[in-house]
Amino acid sequence: MKTKREDIRNIAIIAHVDHGKTTLVDELLKQSGVFRENQEVAERVMDSNDIERERGITILSKNTAVTYKGTKINIIDTPGHADFGGEVERVLKMVNGVILVVDAFEGAMPQTKFVLMKALELKLPVIVCINKIDRPEARCDEVVDEVLELLMDLDATDEQLDCPFVYASAKEGLSSMDPEQPGKDMTALFDTIIDYIPAPEGDEEAPLQVLISTIDYNEYIGRIGVGKVDNGIIRVNQEAVLVNHHDPDKNQKVKISKLYEFDGLERVEVKEARPGSIVAISGIADIHIGDTVCSVDNPVAIPFQKISEPTISMNFIVNDSPLAGLEGKYVTSRHIRDRLMRELNTDVSLRVEETESTDSYKVSGRGELHLSVLIENMRREGYEFAVSKAEVLYHEDEKGHKLEPMEKAYVDVPDEFTGSVIEKLSQRKGELLSMNGISGGYTRLEFSIPSRGLIGYRGEFLTDTKGNGILNTIFDGYGPYKGDIQYRKQGSLIAFEAGEAITYGLFNAQDRGTLFIGPGEKVYSGMVIGQNGKAEDIELNVCKKKQLTNTRSSSADEALRLVPPKVLSLEQALEFIDTDELLEVTPENLRIRKKILDPIARKRASFK
Repeated sequence: MKTKREDIRNIAIIAHVDHGKTTLVDELLKQSGVFRENQEVAERVMDSNDIERERGITILSKNTAVTYKGTKINIIDTPGHADFGGEVERVLKMVNGVILVVDAFEGAMPQTKFVLMKALELKLPVIVCINKIDRPEARCDEVVDEVLELLMDLDATDEQLDCPFVYASAKEGLSSMDPEQPGKDMTALFDTIIDYIPAPEGDEEAPLQVLISTIDYNEYIGRIGVGKVDNGIIRVNQEAVLVNHHDPDKNQKVKISKLYEFDGLERVEVKEARPGSIVAISGIADIHIGDTVCSVDNPVAIPFQKISEPTISMNFIVNDSPLAGLEGKYVTSRHIRDRLMRELNTDVSLRVEETESTDSYKVSGRGELHLSVLIENMRREGYEFAVSKAEVLYHEDEKGHKLEPMEKAYVDVPDEFTGSVIEKLSQRKGELLSMNGISGGYTRLEFSIPSRGLIGYRGEFLTDTKGNGILNTIFDGYGPYKGDIQYRKQGSLIAFEAGEAITYGLFNAQDRGTLFIGPGEKVYSGMVIGQNGKAEDIELNVCKKKQLTNTRSSSADEALRLVPPKVLSLEQALEFIDTDELLEVTPENLRIRKKILDPIARKRASFK
C-alpha cells in the first residue's frame, strides 16, 4: 500500500541563467543551520568546480538537503544554460515539485520557458519565486503577469495556474508573500515548500525500484548513481538487478555495497533508505543514467524520457604541430580517447565517435558552450590536442531533404544598436519574428535562425552592442536547410617560417591587420598569427631580423612601437577559426593553425 513520507519534500530549483538559483540555495542552506555560526562559507557554495565559479554558471546539477521544522527538504540546484538542458530534464524525475526562480526585472526568459515546460509535462506543482526584488528597476507586478501568461501558453492545468508566488531577495536572504512588505528571512519560502509541495509517496512492501537520474564520478570510488527510491526499501549488501526502459536486454545482477543520503553539502552513509528518499549508490561499476535498480524477483524498469540529441560536433585530434608534446602531459590518442570516454560517465548529452583516422574523434554536444567547457577542463588537466571548427549535425527527412537544427534567439539590445543586430543576423539566415520595446531604452528582438548561423556570433554581438546586449538562444527543432552562410569576411595572417617572433618582423606585419601574438612567442610555418584586414590569407615572416649596416642614423634605431596583440580566449578562438583551420589547445597556450601547414600543399588543396 502506498504511503506518504510527510517528513520529506523533494524539490528542484529551475530558472533561466543568472536569475539567482544557486544564491537562493546558499541562503536556504545558511538559514536552516547547515553551517556553524562561525564557519567560513564561500559564495555560491554549490558551484563546486573552478569553471563554474569563474564563469558564475552552474554546469552540473547538485544535490543538497536541509532540515526545516523536522522536515527534510532535498534540494537539487540545476543549470540554467540551454546547453546543459539534459541535466534539467533528468533530475525532474527525482522531485515532487519545482521552485521556478524569475528575475524581478528581466522577467520570463527563453530558458524559463524551456525548464517550466519540462516541469509541466511531468505534472509537477510549481512555486514561483520572484527573485531580486531589491533591484531598483524591479517590476514585480508585470513579471507575475508574464509568468501567468507563460503558464497559460504552456497549457498548465488549473492547479498549476493557481501556484503560490513568493517574493525574495536571495542576496539579502529575505522572502515574503507580499512584494510591498519584504520579510526578515526565508521563512515564507520554507513554509510554502512544506505546505504546497506534496510529500513523496511509495510502497515499502512493494519490490524495490530506484531510478538513477544522475551519475557522479569519483576517482577513488568510481561511478556513483543518484536517484529516488520509488518503492521498496534499499539496504546495504542487498542483491539487486539493473534494468533499463530503453534497453530491454539489460539485466545485470549487482550488489549494493554502499548507500548514502544527503545532509547539507555532505553525503552521509546509511544502512537503508525508504521510499521518497534521494540516495547515492556506489560500488556498481556499470551503472548508467536511466537504469532502474530493482529487486531480483521482480525487475521492472521505470519509464524514462530520452535525453535530447546533440546538435553540434567538433573533431578532437592528436596535436601534430611542430610544437607538439612540449607543454602537455597527456598527448597520445589513447590518452585523449580515455579522457573522452570518462566524460561520458557523467555527461549524458555528449557523444564520442571514432573516425576513420585513429588520431581523431568526433565529439558531439548540445552547443558551443557545452563543448568549450569540456575543452577547458581537459586543458587544465594537462591534455594537449587540436580541435576543428564546430559544425552542426544535419538530418534528412523521408524525402531525402536536408534538415538542420534551428534556434530561437532572443536579443535584448539598446535601441541604437537594433539596426546592426538585425542586419548581422539576417546575413546569417536569421528571420525576425517579433520586435518589442521593453523598459530602459531596450528593444527585445526574437529571431528564428539556424544553429550554424550563431556559431562565432557571440563575440561579434558583444562588440556591436558595446557589451550592453543580451543574447539568449534555445533549440527549436529541425527545419529545412537555409542555404550557405559566409562566416568570416577577413582572411588570416600566417607565419611563413618557424622560429621566434621578433619585434622588427611584427612591426612590419601589424600594418596588415590585427596580430594575435607578441614578440618572443614561438611560431611555425602555417600558424595563424593574426587577422587580415582583407578577405584573403597572407603569409608573413615575423621572425625577420633587421639587417645591420655600418652606417648609423640617430632616428633609425629608435624603439619600434607595437600595437598590443589581441589575445583570444578559448571561446573567441573557437569562434574565429575557419573550416580549413584547427585550434591547438595546450595547458599553456592556444594557437590557431592551418590544417595543412605546408604552403605549397595548402595552395594545391585550395584549387581542388
